[in-house]
Amino acid sequence: MPDNAKYYILKKKALPEVFLKVVEAKALLEREKAITVQEAVDLVGISRSSFYKYKDCIFPFYENGRGSVVTFAVKIDDEPGLLSAVIEKIAESKANILTINQSIPINGVANLTISIEILPATLDVETLIDSIELFEGIHHVKILARE
Repeated sequence: MPDNAKYYILKKKALPEVFLKVVEAKALLEREKAITVQEAVDLVGISRSSFYKYKDCIFPFYENGRGSVVTFAVKIDDEPGLLSAVIEKIAESKANILTINQSIPINGVANLTISIEILPATLDVETLIDSIELFEGIHHVKILARE
């Protein structure tokens, strides 16, 4: 794209239907609900040429209502099932896990960095962290960033 590209935010109702169908086709491909571009465009009812013409120009806008991101560090014992218990606790809190990075355990202890998306249905983050800290084998949990 040229450096002088300009961007506009429009309400969905102002967009031509073909743009919305291109976004829908891209989502089908991304979620592997359609394997080929032809399959995706057939499902949404547009031509392949329309898809290729607009695919790099239209993207959905995710509002703040989507949720904020919290990244936290966890020092955890290298015990079978402990990471799984942490992940299950995050799922129970109705947060969405975005990333998990784990170091190789040294002396039986690993460092994790977990980023989660806080959604409207998510329980309180501090309560979630407190509940994770209660697991045997968790040394500490520390919030690194909130976006």
